[in-house]
Amino acid sequence: MNTGEKSISRMDDWTVKLSSLFIVGSIIWVPSLFVYLYKKWKNTTKQEDSKKRALYRNLLLAFILCTIFGPHRHYRVGKWVRVKRWKLWNAWLRYIAFQVIMDAPTASTSHDDTVLRHRDRYFDMKKDPAILAFSPHGIFPFSLGFAVLPERAKEYFGEFRPVVATATRFYPLLKTILQWLRQVDASKEEVDRALSHGHRIGLAPGGISEMFEGYPKEGRHPNEECIILNSRKGFIRMALKHQVPIVPIYTFGSSKLLKRLELPLLEKVSNWIRVSLCLFYGVCGLPIPFRKKLLYVVGEPIHPPKMIMTMAANNNGKVPILEKSPQFEKQVEIMHEQFCNALTMLFEKYKGLYGWDHKTLRIV
Repeated sequence: MNTGEKSISRMDDWTVKLSSLFIVGSIIWVPSLFVYLYKKWKNTTKQEDSKKRALYRNLLLAFILCTIFGPHRHYRVGKWVRVKRWKLWNAWLRYIAFQVIMDAPTASTSHDDTVLRHRDRYFDMKKDPAILAFSPHGIFPFSLGFAVLPERAKEYFGEFRPVVATATRFYPLLKTILQWLRQVDASKEEVDRALSHGHRIGLAPGGISEMFEGYPKEGRHPNEECIILNSRKGFIRMALKHQVPIVPIYTFGSSKLLKRLELPLLEKVSNWIRVSLCLFYGVCGLPIPFRKKLLYVVGEPIHPPKMIMTMAANNNGKVPILEKSPQFEKQVEIMHEQFCNALTMLFEKYKGLYGWDHKTLRIV
């Protein structure tokens, strides 16, 4: 299932690098452009050139409207401009040598290898309601992005809505693209609402905190791959509540696309304000990812047990067990353990194929 090539053209290489500077680097150049326009407007007096001052003012207003507000971010605009079919993403897929492996057994009666079989159940990876859980998050969530954005990725993962941190609003261009994809804010209320409407969602359970895990963090080894899961059970609770399976997906290489400077104070502040304050870099010290292969390994879907029923105090018959009840929390713990074991199994089984025999997985 490899859609990548061992070598890429110079055109693809420059396309990826320039678009990365434009999109990922927007957190730097967009505020810089705002400051530049503001200074130009402020330093141009009416006596000097009223037309030039009006031009800077209008550019400044248009800039603010486009970066903060704007109907152009509606998901229907994304469909209109066919964002998933942009040839830009094909260059990216070749750059990261995009590859997907379905570890779960497939249905023998289906010609589609994304119809997975789990015991006596069948699960359509492209259509059935589910929570797709991608690990690790990486410094920048490229693994989640390239599972939802390119049209070609739909062959494996189908359509789903990405769950993203509120901090993405600080990336103006990225924010626009994510809203075209009908992003879901990483809050309990928004995720609950999306699943209530029957939408498939994809998320990175480790979240922002996972950006700061792994080497060069103190106590971490270069040969360790670290993911945060021990305290991450919210997505498990959502799966139980809405009775949808969780699909464990380990993405080899996503933690190596960018590097970061180890600044413990920034980590503490980021976790406190729930905004990623991370000084990262890639090729030539710029916000351009290193060329690393992204290998997605998709595990068997973890189905929640059928909602346990218990007698209510009134005469209305049986009702579902309440959230946070001992029985519900017990099921959360069981599913969480299954998920952690599934990721560990995927890592150990395929790390040799990726050339990582020397690496170990650390769940924190």
